[in-house]
Amino acid sequence: MNAYGIRCENDVKIAEVLLDDVLVRKTMENLDRMTEKGPMGVRRRLLSSSVRLSRNMSPSVHKMADHCVETLGVDIPLELYAYASPQFNAACFKPEDGRLFVIFSSSLLEAFDENELMFVMGHELGHHVYQHHDIPVGYIANGQQRVPASLALQLFAWTRYAEISADRAGAFCANELGAVAQALFKLASGLTSEKVVSFNLVEFLHQMDEMQAFDAEPGQGPPVEDWFSTHPFSPLRVKALQLFHQSGLMQDGGIGKAELEIGVQGLMGMMEPNYLEGRTEVAKIMGQLFIAGAIAVANARNGIGEQEIVVLKEFMGEGFSLDVLNIDKLIDTLPKRIKSVKEHASITQRMQVVRDLSVVARAEGKITDNELLVLYAIADGLEIPRSLVTHILDGDAGLD
Repeated sequence: MNAYGIRCENDVKIAEVLLDDVLVRKTMENLDRMTEKGPMGVRRRLLSSSVRLSRNMSPSVHKMADHCVETLGVDIPLELYAYASPQFNAACFKPEDGRLFVIFSSSLLEAFDENELMFVMGHELGHHVYQHHDIPVGYIANGQQRVPASLALQLFAWTRYAEISADRAGAFCANELGAVAQALFKLASGLTSEKVVSFNLVEFLHQMDEMQAFDAEPGQGPPVEDWFSTHPFSPLRVKALQLFHQSGLMQDGGIGKAELEIGVQGLMGMMEPNYLEGRTEVAKIMGQLFIAGAIAVANARNGIGEQEIVVLKEFMGEGFSLDVLNIDKLIDTLPKRIKSVKEHASITQRMQVVRDLSVVARAEGKITDNELLVLYAIADGLEIPRSLVTHILDGDAGLD
């Protein structure tokens, strides 16, 4: 089995759709023209802001890198860097001048053991192997051109599946579920000392089971906004990796690839806006709230203009027309629709609606104070912390 054989199926499928999108292609072409004029300066910035880890300085880290390079089939020279930070973090950059750069925070290098670092290293190299950096999510999300709301949601979903693929690459290198889970636990909690807490894989996975329960109460663990981050919430990632380790990709006689992907899609389903196509009563009232909320947010920006109509048509169909819609009357129904969703939808489902409205609002460009107040009012009515709204509006849309 090689690295390409373990890549997440939905990562591949959504990436193919994105790479065929006009705005994505245009952004990629603009970036290509910029790089033709000369390097983007990644290496220069790294050399000026961090320490390059040579083989003589860090033979153990290079030994791990060599193992991951061979395991994943990386065919480009690596340069490893470390920078001073109390936060656990690592990143891989798009190649420049025939080199691939991977950077680690000092605290991560000091706190993670060999197998845990192997997972982190493999995860970052996985982003390169699967060419995730070819889709410039950050440039698209933060660019000057308006991002269609449907594309914004699709980019949001793809980054999560891309992280699942990268996790599999890391697990493929580490080949030890316990170490992988403990690495994700450290990343989620910031805790490393056994004097403070003793990691328990079973209990960590149980946190995922609680998330899946309709009456789950967020906030008992990591912040609620992490539930709908562009990156999958860590217990969900552990659960997905547990399925991966139980598959035939990692052990003889394991579950098949198709069963693995169905299981992962089921886990990720709680983070997708599938209520917009749902036929259940709960999905219906969620969709009604989304439509009324989207119109209220659009109207808050000095009334609904042509640009807002384009966004609304993406969700309501080309037949949508303001001529047959009483905007004021629809907005007046917002409190009633919020109350209905609050009474019938789970906390996770309510968070989905707030998340999607925030993503759509962000796609429209700079958020006005009036738009933000509408989003906050909807979040308040659904008893969802405002931090979810600000997290989506201010968050980095890129890969980790």
